[in-house]
Amino acid sequence: MQKKILVTGSSGLIGSEVCVFFAAHGYAVHGVDNNQRAGFFGLRGDTRWNQKRLEQNLRGFTHHERDIRDREGILRLIREVRPDVIVHTAAIPFDDFDTNAVGSLNLPEYCRRARAGFILLSTSRVYHITALAEMPVEAVSGAFQPTAFPAGVSAEGVSESYSTAAPVSLYGASKVASEVLALEYGATYNLPVWINRCGVLAGAGQFGRPDQGIFSYWLHSWKQQRPLKYIGFDGQGHQVRDCLHPDDLANLLLRQLRETGDSTKPRIVNVSGGRAGSRSLRQVSDWCRERWGGQRVSSEPEPRRFDIPWMVLDSRLAQKTWGWTPTRSSESIFEEIARHAEADPAWLDTSAPL
Repeated sequence: MQKKILVTGSSGLIGSEVCVFFAAHGYAVHGVDNNQRAGFFGLRGDTRWNQKRLEQNLRGFTHHERDIRDREGILRLIREVRPDVIVHTAAIPFDDFDTNAVGSLNLPEYCRRARAGFILLSTSRVYHITALAEMPVEAVSGAFQPTAFPAGVSAEGVSESYSTAAPVSLYGASKVASEVLALEYGATYNLPVWINRCGVLAGAGQFGRPDQGIFSYWLHSWKQQRPLKYIGFDGQGHQVRDCLHPDDLANLLLRQLRETGDSTKPRIVNVSGGRAGSRSLRQVSDWCRERWGGQRVSSEPEPRRFDIPWMVLDSRLAQKTWGWTPTRSSESIFEEIARHAEADPAWLDTSAPL
């Protein structure tokens, strides 16, 4: 019998790519999205363009326009679909606790009743900010490198053992709450639960916003010659983030779905492009300059509270546990975004705040 997977947030970058991936691997894919990001944080458009892409190109894909915070409605829908596994990708930073914590309570409740698996996509934002923000760094080849590390951090990045104590930001707190709820359900009812703490996901079609897709925002803005600014630290764009494509994440999810009954594996792993896939804004600018020519980037050295100079997730536990490694280089991801920027010059207007 064909297995069924339900993906929340299916009209976003991550959710839509997960849908495409699992449809290609023979799953019957059901997507859930309320398509009302405009109602949450003032976007000019919604995400129905992605819904249409999935409906037109994926055989066996079914879209359900629902709000995961509506407990009665979402449980009724899931009982009708009866998925074998739920992959929870929905996350809206400006509506943190309702979507992340409340929504993440409704979904494992179905899994408890149906004995289904539950996979939660979490974030690097669950990690304690203060020690990371104060970590000493030096600029080398256009990017910060740490010169000393707090406990739980190494040259490979932030490990799962690093603290999740406050402060982690309000968004991070909502994701920590989601993780705890998922783990409690798994432990109490002996459910297969996997939690993946993701680095910066990036790819074509991602909303171009500095708070929700910095790589997409930077490339689209450069291509359109829109104002860009290095903010904080030395004002030179040396701050570093890792970069991960949703296809690589989906490869890990497939391995987890195939081993939902294995209780010996760690429930939480970091998933990222790692040190090899990390880039600074200065290095992204260099890539853009080679492709499209020059662009002036202004500077604002004034630091922002809790900004972090170097944030790279150590994903070696995922590699050891699941035999997983990312295959997409940051340059190949930039190339994909660049082609999208060239094909859709109005993208920043579509995804910009009002």
